[in-house]
Amino acid sequence: MPHFTLEYSANLDARVDMDKVVETVRKAAVETGIFPLGGIRVRAVRCEHYAIADGTPDFGFLDMVLRLGEGRDLATRRKAGEDIFKALSAHLDPVFAGSKFALSFDMQINDKETSWKRNNIHDVLKAEAAHG
Repeated sequence: MPHFTLEYSANLDARVDMDKVVETVRKAAVETGIFPLGGIRVRAVRCEHYAIADGTPDFGFLDMVLRLGEGRDLATRRKAGEDIFKALSAHLDPVFAGSKFALSFDMQINDKETSWKRNNIHDVLKAEAAHG
């Protein structure tokens, strides 16, 4: 873990390359240095049905939620969150400049007592690193 979920208004498809957005978030998460590489997931979910503010159809949004496991102090989480948000926000500067747009980011901590995972990607990455 961390798992990023980006929900976005369908009208962004004409303005944003979502593959580049998820890659921007992935790279920013890696660059924080606090997340295990094999646990990082970034997914974008297009919202076909949405209503924003007064209903103006040109308004757009991207809402990102990060779910992560326990164990990092507030200062570490805050710094990572600020760095990731800064990278995403900078990537989306053209959207802000060319349209009415809302960007949000929230971090949620999973309770380890009620969170189950199975992942062999960590082992693959360790083996690849060991063998060059």
